[in-house]
Formats: sequence, structure tokens, C-alpha cells
Amino acid sequence: MEQGLLIVLSGFSGAGKGTIINKLLEQYDKYALSISATTRKPREGEVHAREYFFVSTEEFLAMIENDELIEHAKYVDNYYGTPRAYVEEKLQKGIDVILEIEVQGAVKIKEKFPEAVLIFVSTKDAKILEDRLKSRNTEKAKQIEDRLLRAAKEAEFIKQYDYILINESIEEVTKDFNSIIESEHKKTFRNNELIEFIKDSLKNRS
Repeated sequence: MEQGLLIVLSGFSGAGKGTIINKLLEQYDKYALSISATTRKPREGEVHAREYFFVSTEEFLAMIENDELIEHAKYVDNYYGTPRAYVEEKLQKGIDVILEIEVQGAVKIKEKFPEAVLIFVSTKDAKILEDRLKSRNTEKAKQIEDRLLRAAKEAEFIKQYDYILINESIEEVTKDFNSIIESEHKKTFRNNELIEFIKDSLKNRS
């Protein structure tokens, strides 16, 4: 069975990461979203074990201590991390697993898993990003300003990603994402067994 790909999707808050993921899961059955653990409080409508595993700081630190996370980072005074067991199980079944994580965690993932595919999603410019943050009506002006300042720092990490997607149309960006992953599956370094089979069949032809 072909091994699933580990995909990291990062981007500025408000760039549309969650919408992209929802569209991918709706249109394709080959993806699974890794649910992160976090110490932040749930937003309205969010459900434990659906959007996130909402845990206390003490519980999160215990997960770190027990090596239950493949990465973790602190973002705007809260911890976020990726549980190990779920990810490994899906990859072994040939399912492509998407991790929606911050840039700090993405860099750590690439160090531990060099074959992971890192994709960064952005708006075309800062004005669009600010407008989207305001339109959510979930945060006060100070929090929005903090996220924009954070975005400026995150932009320094973009070159460490394999791909960048500009989210102007959810339909187009979803198609682009899927096309990237289909191409990644065809890369030669991911198909050593197939290549060896072809070579052997040519050598042993009668």
C-alpha cells in the first residue's frame, strides 16, 4: 500500500486555511485532517475532538512529557500541538494527513519528517487580510492588530515552505492544493519500489 503524505498547511490568521481544508474534505476522500490539541478556549460553535482537542495547560505539558506530540508550539499565549498516534495510523493506511499548524511547528515537522509537504496560504495583500479578520467579528481591535503583527513575523518563514497559495477563490485554491499533492505522489523519490519493479521487469524480460 502506498504510504500517505504528511502535509503541513500554514498561513496567516484570516487567510482561509480552515475553509480550504473543509472544501478538500468535502470534495475528496483521500485526505484526513489531524486534530490538534490546544490550550486556548473554544470559540462559539467549536466542539471538543472536532475542531481541536481542548485541554488544560497541565494536560498539554503532560502530553509533551510523554512524547505524545510530534510537534508543539506556543502562539498568542496558547499551546498547540499535533498528537502522534492519529497521524501515524492514517499515513500507514495510505491516507494523506493535513496538519493545520503555525510556522514554528511546520519548521519542526520538516526537520523530523523531511518528506513532508509544506504549503503556505496567504491573501494577496495586508489590506485583504485585515478585512477578513474584521469580517469574522470574533476578536477585538487589539487582537486583530496582534494577529497582523504576528503575520509580519510569520512572513519571514514562507521561504522554508515548498509551495505558496494565494487564496482569491476557494474553488481555485482547493484545486491547486489537490494538484500539488497529486504531483507530489508521482515524485521519483516517493516511488522507489515502482522504479525497481520496472527496472527488474526490463532486466528479466524473456
